[in-house]
Amino acid sequence: MDILRTPDDRFADLPDYPFAPHYLDIDIGDGLTARQHYVDEGPRDGPVILLLHGEPSWSFLYRHMIGPLAEAGCRVLAPDLIGFGKSDKPADIDFYTYARHADWLRQFLDALDVRDIGLFCQDWGGLLGLRLAGLDPDRFAFIVASNTFLPVGKGKPADAFLAWREFARTSPDFRIGPLLQRATVNQLTDAETAAYDAPFPDEAHKAAARAFPALVPISEDDPGAIDNVKAWQGLARFDRPFLTLFTDQDPITKGGDSFFQKAVPGAKGQPHRIVEGGGHFCQEDVPEVFVDALLSLRR
Repeated sequence: MDILRTPDDRFADLPDYPFAPHYLDIDIGDGLTARQHYVDEGPRDGPVILLLHGEPSWSFLYRHMIGPLAEAGCRVLAPDLIGFGKSDKPADIDFYTYARHADWLRQFLDALDVRDIGLFCQDWGGLLGLRLAGLDPDRFAFIVASNTFLPVGKGKPADAFLAWREFARTSPDFRIGPLLQRATVNQLTDAETAAYDAPFPDEAHKAAARAFPALVPISEDDPGAIDNVKAWQGLARFDRPFLTLFTDQDPITKGGDSFFQKAVPGAKGQPHRIVEGGGHFCQEDVPEVFVDALLSLRR
């Protein structure tokens, strides 16, 4: 299997993304290794804030949050998931599984040896980050969740999600930048749209982006659902702060915040709210809301 690496010149002159690159080698299975990119800003002894992106975005999504959090004294970690951003990209779409993605992210956290983490997660950043938090809750100091969920395969998936799942797998015109714009309230500039396209110079680099929607568990016997049931058992004991800040213009995850508020003990008494003016990729629309929330919860 080919493991692709996006040329560095694709990432030249990105708007509002001056962050130095950092890299780790991750054991991705089958005797293969992939290089994972991550942003690491702020003082190394500051409280750790972990920003997890989803699909098909990358750490560029957090460019308006990283600087303010680092300037406030936090150590800000924003990895690019394997297959996205500046990270390496296995070219076989069938190589990607939910369990592998979770393991790769766990390896990342273990390699940096970080604990007492403040987690912000959105989209697949939640499907991965919340699974890890549920399986190892003591590792996390607090969690802010936006426009995400942790599915166990129950209920009927939203029609909008099923349409997206089919589109991602089969559409011959799978351009990442325009996809981000369609799920964002604010108008992206041409340079910002190009930045979301940058990791994917050709179709071969898009295997992970196409694979992710089909990895969401939609039946109870899906291996991902079974693992998430175990994670929910841990979240059901998570008594540290758990804040939901979903946005008002995301049809895919609408209403998902209520599940967390009912099931996670740490959600009790938190100032949950629906944030106005935010689409699915809410970090583009209301980043200041999330920065304020994270800073209010940090130790």
